[in-house]
Amino acid sequence: MSDAAAAAYAMAPRERSRARSLVGDGGAAWLLTLPAIIAYLLMILLPLAGVLALAFTDYEFGGTSFRWIGSENFADMLKDRTFMASIRNTVIYCFFVVPLSIGIALLLAILIEAGARGRAFFRAVFFLPVVSLTVAMATAWQYLLHPSIGPVNAVLRGLGLGTPNWLGSSDWVLMSLGMIGVWENVGFNLVLFLAGLTAIPRELYGAAEVDGAKSAWSRFALVTWPLLGPTLLFVIIITMTRSIRVFDSVQTLTQGGPNNASEVLLRTIYQEGFHYFKFGYSAAITLVFLAIVLAVMLVQTRLIDRRIHYG
Repeated sequence: MSDAAAAAYAMAPRERSRARSLVGDGGAAWLLTLPAIIAYLLMILLPLAGVLALAFTDYEFGGTSFRWIGSENFADMLKDRTFMASIRNTVIYCFFVVPLSIGIALLLAILIEAGARGRAFFRAVFFLPVVSLTVAMATAWQYLLHPSIGPVNAVLRGLGLGTPNWLGSSDWVLMSLGMIGVWENVGFNLVLFLAGLTAIPRELYGAAEVDGAKSAWSRFALVTWPLLGPTLLFVIIITMTRSIRVFDSVQTLTQGGPNNASEVLLRTIYQEGFHYFKFGYSAAITLVFLAIVLAVMLVQTRLIDRRIHYG
């Protein structure tokens, strides 16, 4: 090391100490967090303020002027059949996807964790849908569920059963999208449950067996379920959020059809804003969407968090 470099290195701690003394510990903390604060303001709060302002106007993209119309956009929602259909379909989709994807993922996680071999392989296989491109997977599902050449209906015909038009019938389309949603979410939830199961101390199962919990179900009820509570709460919140904001598979496979039978809330926001260019109305629906997400999160954390054991 040269003399100049050695001198600079020796001066560095003193310069840092001098800077700390000039701004103080509190000032240094604010300087360190300033980039994150600026990013939060520019990417979260500022767009949210813009949406909030647009929701009370009749602004259309490309227009040179707009009017403040108060709550007219919100009143129009109640008369909008597409909006009401999207609310109904989103609720049904969530009630179908959330419990099934969580239940199946938990069962698979317990089976994989209990097995001695192949854990890494099964984790990779079940996590594959999470890292796959949604459009590519949607194309594969479009072929699998095709009414005439799809393998699913080919199997059903071979069994002598009916062959529904999975993505083209109003009676079947939402359930078909729900099955795809379960397939997409199971892998993500599985990895989270495996992490939660790994964190449970093994000796607790031995202690439970000594105390009389001889069956696997008894050990699950006494040890696994209570200690898996924090992970379960996180999985419920994440799965519910992912289900409410479903968009890619609907847009790729059905475009909300047939007859709005698969129209969902996020796609309605997209259509009103970027297809019909009614930015004011789209912003109002966005506020309703955000309010629904916030309400769901509050209910879940208030009701479930009280029953969770944090070890």
